Amino acid sequence: MRLRSTILLAAMLGLAGCATPSQIPPVEAAPEAPYTLDAGDKLRVTVFGQDGLTNSYAVNASGKIAVPLIGPVEARGRTTESLARAITAKLRQGYVREPHVAVEVEAYRPFFVLGEVTAAGQYAYVNGMTVETAVAIAGGFSPRAYKTYAEVSRVVDGQLVRTSVPLTYPVRPGDTINVIERWL
Repeated sequence: MRLRSTILLAAMLGLAGCATPSQIPPVEAAPEAPYTLDAGDKLRVTVFGQDGLTNSYAVNASGKIAVPLIGPVEARGRTTESLARAITAKLRQGYVREPHVAVEVEAYRPFFVLGEVTAAGQYAYVNGMTVETAVAIAGGFSPRAYKTYAEVSRVVDGQLVRTSVPLTYPVRPGDTINVIERWL
């Protein structure tokens, strides 16, 4: 009966082929990809010599920022450098002769923590976070939490990817961390 429940647990967690949760194969952290913008990010756009265009802009739900003169500019999925080039190109089309644009992230979109933590919810992202520090921000593990790994859901290339990761895995803005309940 115990073997059957272990296999059932492994299947529920997407760990087919693993005998127990403690034998989860380690997940290698992928090389850090450049940060791409999405809804909820707050940006500081500086157009040198154009104080009226220099401002803070929020990426809206449709993934755009509304810049005076040129209108909405697609930000979702772009890096800050790519967005700066897009704004420069639009400003060059009859609005500013030699635009020089810089874009920086003023505030990252939040991350979310669910499951067996003291205070599940939405939290402000801080650079360099790991799953473990995210759990600490959410008040720590509950008594029933599985404290060796967690599930992280992240949008990668427009697709939602969910995987089990060790507590040292890096968290990115917009991630959802689910701390699993311990069954045994």
